[in-house]
Amino acid sequence: MIVGIDLAGVKTRPTGFCVLEGMDASTCLLYTDEEIIEQTVSVNPSVVAIDAPLALPKGRMSLEERSSIHFRQCDKDLMKMGIKFFPITLGPMRRLTERGIGLRRSLEERGFEVIETYPGAAQDVLRIPRKQNGLAKLRRGLEELGIKKLDDSMTGDELDSVTCALVGKMYLEGRYIAIGDSEEILMILPKP
Repeated sequence: MIVGIDLAGVKTRPTGFCVLEGMDASTCLLYTDEEIIEQTVSVNPSVVAIDAPLALPKGRMSLEERSSIHFRQCDKDLMKMGIKFFPITLGPMRRLTERGIGLRRSLEERGFEVIETYPGAAQDVLRIPRKQNGLAKLRRGLEELGIKKLDDSMTGDELDSVTCALVGKMYLEGRYIAIGDSEEILMILPKP
């Protein structure tokens, strides 16, 4: 069992949640951290792959402090790869980062291995469309990679959580790359 989470920045917006068993995906939308933790504990996954920044850049103590440090090494590596992303210090990303760091801490305290990933980057590496290019195209791309039990009622958040779970599976199988600095956090992406 692998859990993929496309975390929303606030609890009033839906978080995509996927359980991947073998290649069978089941998804739902959750809202609170308590729901996310409860669902994760109930399936006892081997790894939890989260789409959210799960650490601050080295040298930065908080998001509130004024600082010239805006990028982690994994963010800089994404830039070198030509992959677009939002910096963690940009408006709404601050809340997502705070929530992601808190959720990571809560899950690790319960004994789960938690990895950071980015479904947009994973989709680029796997050469499948991002959700902005059409949910049907993204779903087909995931199905062509072998994911089963997807349907056209799934939201973009759910399909991104499936992508996160797929990255988690590839991580467990050793078919991944880790970008960044281990003193901050490594971002896990599929091996090209």
